[in-house]
Amino acid sequence: MTQLNRTQSNRLFEESSTLFPGGVNSPVRAFKSVGGTPLFFSKGNGSRVWDEDGNQFIDFCNSWGPLIHGHANEYVENKIIKTLKNGSSFGAPTRLESDLAKLIKENIPFIDKLRFVSSGTEAVMSALRLARGYTGKTKILKFEGCYHGHVDSMLVKAGSGLVTLGSSSSAGVPESVASDTLVLPLNDEHLLTKTFENYSTELAAVIIEPVPANNGLLLQDLSFLQTLRGLCWKHRVLLIFDEVISGFRVAFGGAAELYGIQPDIVTYGKIIGGGLPVGAYGASNEIMAHVSPEGPVYQAGTLSGNPVAMAAGIAQLELCLSPDFYRTMEAKTRRFVDRVNAYATVKNYDFELISLASVFWLSFSGIKSIHRADEISPEMNSFNKLHDFLLRHGIYLGPSGYEVGFISSAHTEDELIYSATQFCAGLDAVYA
Repeated sequence: MTQLNRTQSNRLFEESSTLFPGGVNSPVRAFKSVGGTPLFFSKGNGSRVWDEDGNQFIDFCNSWGPLIHGHANEYVENKIIKTLKNGSSFGAPTRLESDLAKLIKENIPFIDKLRFVSSGTEAVMSALRLARGYTGKTKILKFEGCYHGHVDSMLVKAGSGLVTLGSSSSAGVPESVASDTLVLPLNDEHLLTKTFENYSTELAAVIIEPVPANNGLLLQDLSFLQTLRGLCWKHRVLLIFDEVISGFRVAFGGAAELYGIQPDIVTYGKIIGGGLPVGAYGASNEIMAHVSPEGPVYQAGTLSGNPVAMAAGIAQLELCLSPDFYRTMEAKTRRFVDRVNAYATVKNYDFELISLASVFWLSFSGIKSIHRADEISPEMNSFNKLHDFLLRHGIYLGPSGYEVGFISSAHTEDELIYSATQFCAGLDAVYA
């Protein structure tokens, strides 16, 4: 079978390995899970990317989720260029910050005030500090397999790159920090209730990905999320929805809108920046009044509310507000997923594409509901073989079996039919 030309990527990786730990600036990019040299990309347009060797791929990684309208979207790009011509950064207020905030507030009713930051990790870090400052309590409850960025207290049984690299925690996180984080399995209402009974007086907040999508796509029973919301109200514990992935992806208002559950604090990232580094956290006036300079919870950032990033976010979210945008995206994704799943069923393969809205995940655990991290098979050989097959047939997925894939508005029906056909052929190769 034809091998992928990686001459330039190999050369560039050899060089970058002398410059960065592992040759990369974010761990999962290193291709350690799937083997081989990571691809170095030079160009993206629409649903496609090109690497330094000239190989072309249909892209289902989409920069790990931000590019809901694909690469180099003309509308977003023009807004960026127009703003950049007036200056890239001021470290002072601009009207663009208010424009983006108003756009979000007008369409997500439970948010009274926002604070823009530069990443999802920074948004989570700030939200946790705010929760502790508002409640005067110290402990945080999280769930195994949910990933909330590389905040010290959240690197306890996390997902995403940590699972890919075979570790459930991180060196450099003191026990004194980890001890203030309680961890439960997802979708266990009985254990959740018992934990609230035992720790509610110490709990400042519970943080969850309402659509856990960093360690597989672990769709939760609605009753579990509703129980969690009710327990937080009953015991006066703040509920934080980490919507860095699901925000503006599964609905404009994220999982909060999709499931009809209102969190106390919400964090955003990825899509909110239009492909540039932006995060945000938001809550009611009462809670946000505790953030400096209005209140005693300090948080700051030189590039927070950067005008170029704000312009990109405004343009991207304006496109997301187009009539029937989310219905169209889900229908497109469903057709792609159904084609592959129907083939796998006919062939009796232990495989299923699990999806929600325009997010999908490759499950090699058979056709069964997977709600928790410990239900995922740690054997990733099948994914690695399929990933290699798809690369050689012009399809790019994130290089880890724990990561999800994304469909953008730029993916055409012909591209999705071709991709589904290659997925099916790849499964034949895997199960041969």
